[in-house]
Amino acid sequence: MARLRNRTISRKTVASLETDRDTTFWDRDLPGFGVRVHPSGRKVYVVQSRARGAAATRVTLGVHGVLTPEEARRRAALVIARIKAGEDPVPEPPAVRLAGGPTVADLAELYVAEHVEVRCKPSTIETFRSVVRKHIIPALGDRPALAVSLREVTDLHHRLSDRPAAANRTVEFLSRIYGAAEDRGRIPEGSNPCRLVVRHRQRRRERFLTDAEFRRLGTVLDEAEGCEGVSANAVAAMRLLLLTGCRKGEILNLRWDEVDMDVGELRLSDSKTGPRTIVLSPEAVAVLSRIPRVKGNPHVIPGRVSGRPLRNLNGPWAIVCARAGLEDMRIHDMRHSYASRALALGESLPMIGRLLGHSELETTARYAHLAQDSVRDAAVRVSDSIAADFLVDCQAAEPGAAD
Repeated sequence: MARLRNRTISRKTVASLETDRDTTFWDRDLPGFGVRVHPSGRKVYVVQSRARGAAATRVTLGVHGVLTPEEARRRAALVIARIKAGEDPVPEPPAVRLAGGPTVADLAELYVAEHVEVRCKPSTIETFRSVVRKHIIPALGDRPALAVSLREVTDLHHRLSDRPAAANRTVEFLSRIYGAAEDRGRIPEGSNPCRLVVRHRQRRRERFLTDAEFRRLGTVLDEAEGCEGVSANAVAAMRLLLLTGCRKGEILNLRWDEVDMDVGELRLSDSKTGPRTIVLSPEAVAVLSRIPRVKGNPHVIPGRVSGRPLRNLNGPWAIVCARAGLEDMRIHDMRHSYASRALALGESLPMIGRLLGHSELETTARYAHLAQDSVRDAAVRVSDSIAADFLVDCQAAEPGAAD
């Protein structure tokens, strides 16, 4: 059992503790009081003690940073005394004990306020709130967080099995709520009932425009501005999505002060991965130059509400796809098609990652199999070309070939 040599657990000693595997360091002055250190740097105060003739009991007190060493020591002394007296250690603070512990709804509200609304983008905030409101609160909101079992979470996951992505996202968000509560010492470490839930396998959507579909889509966009339900602004947004590979939100939220047509760049102040510069082709600049500016509206793609951008592109996109004969084609698939065409032209995955604004190469790696397809096609073309000349020479050399 690892011990702190001739030292007590203090701010200085805990800050200096590092390990390459989970290790518990025990205090010199208070036997049974320790700190468990993870390779990630996470440090958790623990207590281990036993009553006479009973098996040892280990209790998690809280996370270093939420608890100070002094607070952890005071709580440890109380817990050790209760264990030795044969009583329940009850590591939760008195307020939590009296209230029966926080409910799932309590923890969800705290997580949204302290993490989601502080660190996440508006679209992520809305997604998280929607999942909590539609799935987590109706099923588990009134339940004490410490009373929720693995079976209850598994049942919730199963009820959403007709929507695998929604089911997995619900369990993932619930797990984050519990994880944050553990980190902040609101519930004991190891209380997360989501850890062992087996997620649904999800089929990754991979839909790319073929050359013929690109041509049909271009023809329909040329004609679409006169169609009912498809505005000129919606068509301009679709053209920009096709020509830049941008995300839908990046184009719909684009402001004129982020556009430099002289240099040929979009300088986004914010995107999914932070500030981003997008180089424009002459065709994309031409699309932008044809969009009229609306007085009082800073957005490149204005909507019907004064001063606001266009929000509903799904309706116009459905009309365009129907006229172009594009089945099962999402707006986001235009971004995939941009990446597919870049690969077909021989661009590397790192370059495509830069074009698409990926922060990590692993995100772009989903297109790696397309790169292999391009290599295979090139190998076939080269081999066919060589074979054509090779076979001609062979036939000419065969006896009787001149007859």
